[in-house]
Order: sequence, then structure tokens, then C-alpha cells
Amino acid sequence: MSKYRFITPHRTGKWYPDLSLAKRFANAIGAGFFDSRSGEFVAYPGTKLEVAGRDAMAR
Repeated sequence: MSKYRFITPHRTGKWYPDLSLAKRFANAIGAGFFDSRSGEFVAYPGTKLEVAGRDAMAR
């Protein structure tokens, strides 16, 4: 099971169990916004997506 979070140059988001949740809450840390009209996520410059697999979370 993978976990997802967004990282900005100044803040780090929480881990979420799926990418759609991470995108929905990315605005809280200033990582980007979810455009409800188009259904697209728009990341701000400098934003990175971090993905951790099951073995990485066990460490």
C-alpha cells in the first residue's frame, strides 16, 4: 500500500492513503489547488509529490 504527500520548499503535507486525497488537501500547505471545473490538480512551482511504498513506511 502506497502513501502520498506533497512537499513545498517550506512545508510538508500529511501522508494520505490515496493520491486524490493528497491532491484535495494540497492547498492547506500551499502546494497547489484542485480545479473543480476541470477536475485537474494544479501544482505550484517548487511542489514535489512524495510516494512511499509499504516497505519504506515500515522503517
